[in-house]
Amino acid sequence: MRAARVLLRPVGLAGFGLLAVVLSVAVFGPVLWDERATVVDTGNLLAGPSADHWIGTDNLGRDLFFRVLVATRLSIALALTATAIGMVLGIVLGAAPMLVGRRTGRLITSAVNVLVAFPGLLLVLFFAVIFGVGSRGAALAIGLAGAPAFARLCHTLVAGISEQDYIAAARIAGVGRLRILLRHVLPNIAAPLIVNATMSAGGVLLSFAGLSFLGLGVQSPSYDWGKLMQDGLNGIYTNPLAALGPGFAVILAGLAFNLTGEAFAAAFGIGEIPSRERSRARSSAAGEVREPVATAPVPGTVLSADDLRVTIPGGRHPIRAVRGVTFAIRDGEALGVVGESGSGKSVTALAVARLIEQPARVEANHLVFAGEDLMTAGDPESLRKRLGTSLAVVFQDPMTSFNPAHRVGPQLAEVSRFHQGLNRKAALARAVGRLRAVRIREPERRARQYPFEFSGGMRQRAMIGMGLMGTPRLIIADEPTTALDVTVQRQVLELLAEVRRDTGAALLLISHDVSVVTDVCDRVLVMYAGRIVEELPARDLRTLARHPYTRALVAAVPDMETDLTRPLAVIPGLPADPAHIPAGCAFAARCPLADDHCRAVEPPLEADAAGNRVACHKAGRPLPADTAEVTA
Repeated sequence: MRAARVLLRPVGLAGFGLLAVVLSVAVFGPVLWDERATVVDTGNLLAGPSADHWIGTDNLGRDLFFRVLVATRLSIALALTATAIGMVLGIVLGAAPMLVGRRTGRLITSAVNVLVAFPGLLLVLFFAVIFGVGSRGAALAIGLAGAPAFARLCHTLVAGISEQDYIAAARIAGVGRLRILLRHVLPNIAAPLIVNATMSAGGVLLSFAGLSFLGLGVQSPSYDWGKLMQDGLNGIYTNPLAALGPGFAVILAGLAFNLTGEAFAAAFGIGEIPSRERSRARSSAAGEVREPVATAPVPGTVLSADDLRVTIPGGRHPIRAVRGVTFAIRDGEALGVVGESGSGKSVTALAVARLIEQPARVEANHLVFAGEDLMTAGDPESLRKRLGTSLAVVFQDPMTSFNPAHRVGPQLAEVSRFHQGLNRKAALARAVGRLRAVRIREPERRARQYPFEFSGGMRQRAMIGMGLMGTPRLIIADEPTTALDVTVQRQVLELLAEVRRDTGAALLLISHDVSVVTDVCDRVLVMYAGRIVEELPARDLRTLARHPYTRALVAAVPDMETDLTRPLAVIPGLPADPAHIPAGCAFAARCPLADDHCRAVEPPLEADAAGNRVACHKAGRPLPADTAEVTA
């Protein structure tokens, strides 16, 4: 409705009206007036305007007005051809980082940036000399000269889309790069590309007229508006309309394309799109604390990580997002991961799912999933297919978990079509069944709807349904209840528990909410500054926690017995900066028990007789009485 209102405004009406006239003349002009445009009248050579010849005749007595009308087809066709060449080549160059990897893509992007700095007319003339005179050479020259601008725009748009959760979901499902680009990226950036192409067509039309006017474009006996302007230049002083007539046609057609592009831009709400500049730096993992744990995975585990480390380049200092994390998840077990924002929870999950790409670096002694070490897996294509069916990821934001340009059913069906070889009908039927399994009412109708037609809770359920399209052995749920009300939160958590019971899948649940983890999980990992600082059974989290940080997290969650007359418990200070991890214990600056030894020596993660692990020099000691109210 909004688009229709915008297109019916004066700019939209004028643009579409002019464009309709121009395209109609281009289609029907040669059919209706070609004979009158080519007939030779030796009695009216170089005649001026008259009732019979509105803008005069040329040196063979041919009517210039009808020649302008007939030339519309070739002029528009060449302009659209050059625009298409520039747009297609620009999309390929702009999407290069996604198609060929960031390192090669960075070189291509640098070359594009250099070409963008050159004046467009200079590039056109350069390519025109290379390809030679004629309409074909002119089309290639103008198309190639316009490609860098399209590539720059496409690169910016792709960079903004490529970090969305539905792109990550496609990657973990094993979808290839080209298919991700064609199915998930291009449909979501099509609107600004179409607007830019429409507005660029006017400029391309002018460039073509200029090349033909200079004798580098269309050659006799063919003619376009630029060729007609060149022919009329010789008699500019006796019959100026001979040159001004085709020039006016160029202006009119260019105005039609520009006004139409402006109308599209207003309809789609397209404004300036800020570009992202990504820095390049070398990473270093010096100073990391590694946990001396056995390197062989324990039998019966679905996932085992030993000394997992993730380093991200960042300015002068690399960001050590994950520092030596070791843990295992048994078949059918629910493992919770809690901690403040920036503690490394989500990065750990992304590393397990193989969703972290260069320039970030993922290292580990081993990272074994379903009996296969992901760090040494050979064929990336076969690995993606195995992960796509046996590993499910439920992302944090359900609104960005689905591609907004496609219906929900086909998005779920894509997993079965790609991995299980089902045809379109069978895959869609399975998708409907998965929606029904996650308790979405009227799944047949819902499968035909777009993600924006789903509520937040329904989108989260549908994401779980997407994970069940295969046969997952592990479900990674990264903050699956974020932005949902408490009733829907409970429904989503119950659904995850039900899926575990029905499928036997293990669950890795990431959450800020200690209460959620306590209710759903069997064991809990507490992370701080990229490390595991404590591991213990979920049922003992409130009573047997020994690390001051864990006890502070538990105390910060109010319950029915919280004294409302006293201040709520909080954790003082700010989390440690992952780019500047201090010496010793990272929590020492916020810990009421810390002493000089804590600030100098980082505590190892040690296990007790019950198998619980804690990394603290003061583990289990009571907190000072004057800080108990604040940090518990």
